[in-house]
Amino acid sequence: MTGVRIAVCVSCVLHAPFARAQSISPITTEAAVSSGASTDNETAVVATQLRAFGEIGPQIRYYGEAAWATSSDVASEAFGAAYPYGNRVQIIESYAERVFQPAGKLVAVRAGRFRPPFGIYNASDHAYLGFLRAPLIRYDSNFALSNNFLEQGAAVTAGVPWLTVATSVGRPGDVGAAARQPGLDTVLRAQGSAGPFIVGLSHIRTSPNLTGSWVHGRMEFTGLDLRWMRDGVQLRGEWITGRPFDGTTTTGWYADAIVHRVAMGPVTAVARIERVDYDTSPPFDLHKRRQTLGARIRVGQGFSTQVNVLHQTGQPDTYGAVALDIGVTYSVRMPLR
Repeated sequence: MTGVRIAVCVSCVLHAPFARAQSISPITTEAAVSSGASTDNETAVVATQLRAFGEIGPQIRYYGEAAWATSSDVASEAFGAAYPYGNRVQIIESYAERVFQPAGKLVAVRAGRFRPPFGIYNASDHAYLGFLRAPLIRYDSNFALSNNFLEQGAAVTAGVPWLTVATSVGRPGDVGAAARQPGLDTVLRAQGSAGPFIVGLSHIRTSPNLTGSWVHGRMEFTGLDLRWMRDGVQLRGEWITGRPFDGTTTTGWYADAIVHRVAMGPVTAVARIERVDYDTSPPFDLHKRRQTLGARIRVGQGFSTQVNVLHQTGQPDTYGAVALDIGVTYSVRMPLR
């Protein structure tokens, strides 16, 4: 492919609340430059990303992330797992979080601009493990959720280490093409763990991300997610059902396998199967299926590459049935004291 330019794929440094046991410096910065190309309409992308994170006091953390990215085909789903390609600098996340541990319990309060706590939702869960595309149920144009949804408000997570409940209240602060209408958003999530299993149940009620005389009511989805991890193997998936607005229904799911064993050295192998169905009056309904095989390879200090081969069917059939995505990234972390 000519004129290859790139898509960002860096290891996310933000962990779920309560997961971090080690201290970090007051300020740590991370920068990444990435590029990539896809056979989908010969799409080429280039991006840069900056992060700053750390602790400003006992149990008080902050996180900020900005990105700039551009694509030769903004309609392509390729490389859309972490942020949109709008050819301008955008603040993706920016928040502070305080963690309390009263009498063995866990409480975290987060305020600012953050991803809604619905399902498997962190950017590192989708963009930096070996997949170069967001799941179909989390892509802007599929009448479901979007990995570009952002909340501007507050969230509280409380519970014990094996069972937590999170709730957030805010207003849409979305980036990308699927920006929701103004309004009040609420998200509720319960998560439990037992041995190698993590299971979650989520519900979101928010404003629709479409406008028009036919769009009425609220967007509302319920989701179930499951993860199993052992000996370098992670199996996970999400299932959602609900409506993007009144009179319609969207149901979908995906299942992932992520494998990194010691014998594999710098290689992490990934695989995904998925489906999304948007049911409304023909010819506006949508049904998509996709299968993905891929890998993330650490090439050298700070360098990594990701390769995905995809087979996709269903309508609308904008691109071909088979696609190849390749991305390369250089990232560097700089602790400041």
